[in-house]
Amino acid sequence: MISTAPDPDSRPSSAPAAVSPILARDPLPLKGRTVLVTGVSRRVGIGHAIACRAADYGASLAIHHYAPHDAAQEWGADDVTEVLTSISSHLTEGARLTAVHADLAEPGEPDRVLCTAVEDHGHLDALVCNQAMSAPDGALGELSEEILDRHWRVDARASILLAQAFATQPAFAAEASPGGSIVFLTSGQALGPMPGEVAYAAAKAALAGVTLTIADQLAEARIRVNTVNPGPVDTGYVSREIIEQTTGMFPFGRWGEPDDAARLITWLLTEEARWITGQVIHSEGGFARWRR
Repeated sequence: MISTAPDPDSRPSSAPAAVSPILARDPLPLKGRTVLVTGVSRRVGIGHAIACRAADYGASLAIHHYAPHDAAQEWGADDVTEVLTSISSHLTEGARLTAVHADLAEPGEPDRVLCTAVEDHGHLDALVCNQAMSAPDGALGELSEEILDRHWRVDARASILLAQAFATQPAFAAEASPGGSIVFLTSGQALGPMPGEVAYAAAKAALAGVTLTIADQLAEARIRVNTVNPGPVDTGYVSREIIEQTTGMFPFGRWGEPDDAARLITWLLTEEARWITGQVIHSEGGFARWRR
């Protein structure tokens, strides 16, 4: 008689299968690497969230800050010492944190920031250009040459110069380049109008527009280049009233949080994103501009 009972060795086991070493995720995917993040001067900002998450992933950090910009805005400046203390609390064993103050609109400052970070750490593996100028800005009829030029210098020119200096590190010229990652930050200027922000939208559009060109040039050195639009993020610059009025435009019923952007940006710095370059990625939580 032929038995139809299943072979005991072929039955599914109730015990969880061991995870393949190939599929296991490294809990510290940036350990041993150093990341430069610009525009880190407020604990409620995206830059702070990126730095904290990169530190949680094992990275050493070089931080750029320029608090005078925030002091001139309605929301005011944070205590940079407290910002750095907060980031330091996320560092893993063996990781270090250094900081440099600079107005990236000034000639030579992007190069100085990059060179200072390299001197402090020996080599940079990743660059996140998070700095941005928020105001003054305006609609057509309200703009001056200085407003347009300063947005260009801070929002676009500085990022391009930082990327240029980053890519000229000696290790990237070697035949066996260690590879690296650059992330620019843009805005949603290609997805909908930004009333009263012509200078900002123009400068941020330049970064999105040049992403593929820079990515193509740096591919030989195994440097990946991507740009992220984090969408509307509550970093303390908008009133509670405005947030409440616009919450219905988000399918998840809330504005973005700094760590929402940081999760994507920091992931792009890891080897899990090794096949992603030349992309402009919109991370807006389904933001529907036409719905209220």
